Amino acid sequence: MIRVLLADDEAMIRSALAALLRLEDDIEVIAECADGEQAVAEALRLRPDVCLLDLEMPGLDGVQVSERLNRAIATRCIVVTRHARPGVLRRALASGVAGFLPKSRGADEVAAVIRRVAAGARYVDPEVAADALSDERSPLTDRELDVLRAGRRGETTGQIARTLALAPGTVRNHISAILGKLAVGTRQQAVLIAEERGWI
Repeated sequence: MIRVLLADDEAMIRSALAALLRLEDDIEVIAECADGEQAVAEALRLRPDVCLLDLEMPGLDGVQVSERLNRAIATRCIVVTRHARPGVLRRALASGVAGFLPKSRGADEVAAVIRRVAAGARYVDPEVAADALSDERSPLTDRELDVLRAGRRGETTGQIARTLALAPGTVRNHISAILGKLAVGTRQQAVLIAEERGWI
């Protein structure tokens, strides 16, 4: 049996997918989680073979959950998302995600991907992969993207500095560079651009 943990903050989607996967002879859904923090805690406790993680969850997103779990246990992570942006795919693959697919796929396709990933293969949805190859690269450095990510919900410069273990002046310098590169006047505008283009 392939032991699977599901994490999605939308209860109806989570329970429906769990019910459909339980119809598969070789898949056992061992946990259903409503957010990223709960997914990390349950995965560390239960050590599933595969974690099926929604990208957009409160607190930790699916990629962040995968990063934490890949450092701690041998589970393999699949990220599913409603908006399969190419930049997000690059971030997911860099973090060690083993599978990436849009939520538009049927339960039978999801089950097939779970089996492939559990067997040690990687899977990226072909349409998402094609988009990623043609998408423009971010002009921002990894650290600048970290600053945007840490401040995407309106956190102060001081809060961002504490989160990233940087000096507040360094954070201000990064923000200034970001605004210049993206030709916008506010950090919120920069966050919107970065999210729309899938950089964060």
